[in-house]
Order: sequence, then structure tokens, then C-alpha cells
Amino acid sequence: MTEGGIAPTPDRIFIRDMVIRCVIGVDEVERREKQDVVVQIELQADLRKAGRTDELADSVDYSALKKRILQATESSQYRLIEALAQRIADECLRDERIECVRIAVEKPGALRFARTVGVEIVRRRIDAGR
Repeated sequence: MTEGGIAPTPDRIFIRDMVIRCVIGVDEVERREKQDVVVQIELQADLRKAGRTDELADSVDYSALKKRILQATESSQYRLIEALAQRIADECLRDERIECVRIAVEKPGALRFARTVGVEIVRRRIDAGR
């Protein structure tokens, strides 16, 4: 996760295999019912203070972040997984401690003869003008 991705840092928080149910897709049949998408989230933040104090207030509350992401996405009706990934990245970057985020969104069964299809994006606070 260096070249072209998140700059090397020892401090990362992972949320792996988060399942979001939402309306996603461009075809009419895809727009009728919610589908599962699988999300991988990597947050880059300085966790040294939290490591010393053992206080949640000094870290990223990833439980609260998960709830915000679900609230923002499960009632959405995105056509593209790229837009869904961007929305998740935006939600993550609302937390000022998060400097960079890598989001991967997969849509299992989207293509015949393929287990899954997905996108991966990297967004930095500095690039977002935050």
C-alpha cells in the first residue's frame, strides 16, 4: 500500500468485510430490491495518543463510524459502486483524525462467470481540501 496508494504509516484501522444492503446498479432489475455489497475500509490516523491513554476519545470510534456509514448508505439508491465508495470515503473523512482512507466496494454476482466485481479508491484529507 505504498506506490500510488496510502503513504506508509504504522497507524491504520481496518474494517473488513462490512456488508451493506442497498439499491445499487444501472439495470431496472437491480433497482427493485436491495443487494449486498461488501466493503473494505482502511483508515490512516495517528493512534499514538490512544495507545498511551487507552481512551476512546483519543482514537477513531469505528463503531460510531460504522453506524454513520450504514445510515448514509443503506437507504441510498446509487447507480454506480464508484459513487457508493465515494460516499463512504466522504463519511470517513468527516472525522478530523482520519488523514487518508482506502475504500474497496465489491458487488458479488454482478457479472456472470465472475465471483465479484469491485472498485477501490483512496482519498486523502489534503486532496479533499479539508
